[in-house]
Amino acid sequence: MTSQADDLRERLAPASVDEAAAMVRERAESGATFAFAGGGTELALGYEPERVDALLETTRLDRVVEYAPSDMVVSVEAGMTLAALQTTLAPQRQRLALDPALPERATIGGLLATNAFGPLRTRYGTLRDLIVGITIVRADGTLARGGGKVVKNVAGFDLPKLMVGSLGSLGLIVRATFRLHPMPERERWYEAGGLTAEGVRALCRSLIARRLEPAAVFARLEPGGSHYALAVLFEGFETGVDAQGASWLESANAAGAQIVDAGPEGVRIAAGAAHPRGPVRIRISVPPAAFVETHRDAVLPLGDCFEAECVAYPTTGTFLLGGFVRDGAGSRAVATIAAARAACEALGGSLVVADMDAALRGSVDPYGTLPQSFPIMRRLKERFDPGRRFNRGRFLGRL
Repeated sequence: MTSQADDLRERLAPASVDEAAAMVRERAESGATFAFAGGGTELALGYEPERVDALLETTRLDRVVEYAPSDMVVSVEAGMTLAALQTTLAPQRQRLALDPALPERATIGGLLATNAFGPLRTRYGTLRDLIVGITIVRADGTLARGGGKVVKNVAGFDLPKLMVGSLGSLGLIVRATFRLHPMPERERWYEAGGLTAEGVRALCRSLIARRLEPAAVFARLEPGGSHYALAVLFEGFETGVDAQGASWLESANAAGAQIVDAGPEGVRIAAGAAHPRGPVRIRISVPPAAFVETHRDAVLPLGDCFEAECVAYPTTGTFLLGGFVRDGAGSRAVATIAAARAACEALGGSLVVADMDAALRGSVDPYGTLPQSFPIMRRLKERFDPGRRFNRGRFLGRL
């Protein structure tokens, strides 16, 4: 985004939804192009926009529009941070069951646009599962609403789900409505280390075999790059949490894992531990059954070129790497990413480079092979933004 500074003519910061719509509408006739920013946590994701005439920042759209604790539903403006929303909900012992990186900075609109998530996805799914309504500003400046609490719908589309992960390419998200979950009476993390990739897969399968219901599961690659530490969160009522934890520990002990004994309060997980960061960030998505093959064919080769932390969400088939290119490995890193991507795609998955440093920029495609659904994405772009005014060229396939 910073390289677009010479093209940028305006920085806009609307104080209301109507003002945001008016700003877009007033510039529609001239064909001005827009980029959007909230907390700025994922501005590097995707391609560099082809042209940005105006940067519209949503941080002043930070109000709770409606909150019904008895219905466990909340409507908020897109510029509110996740941390601020959770603080608002906490007195009612409620929460939005989402745990992405940098919640103090990440805004609701940005989280929706990038489909951000964390290990709580294990039980609660992604934002597509939590959102029930949305309001967007379309490219002509009109407001469109979809889902719950609506006045006007966009016929033929599940608009809330459509906007999740769209990277601001279809509309400016200005308001969203979510279903909430109660805060648990008790939550406890358990951790076991020294696990091979096969051991991680086996322990995750034991969760199903024992009919356990973890709220979150993630595996951290230990120093040396050959073994993982697996962390599992159980939450709910105290007796249930303790019983599930004891059952999982039986599985871990039977597997010969190195149990972290943290006493009755459980293992303390550092904030951000499930979200590796760095000048280079890579996200791999594969079928969960391909965990071992992905570790062997993608994660290990990438470790030869990158000094990076690796965290996996094994029950959802997600691997996250964050770090930097090793000295002297620049050109080799480009080839290694291409080979790792090919391996992931052969397994039915994908590899996205969410952020990259100067050693990779211009040499690495962020996305890789276009999915079979891309023609549908292109038609949606033509329907919602025929003039390509919103985040021009940033999304998959340079839409």
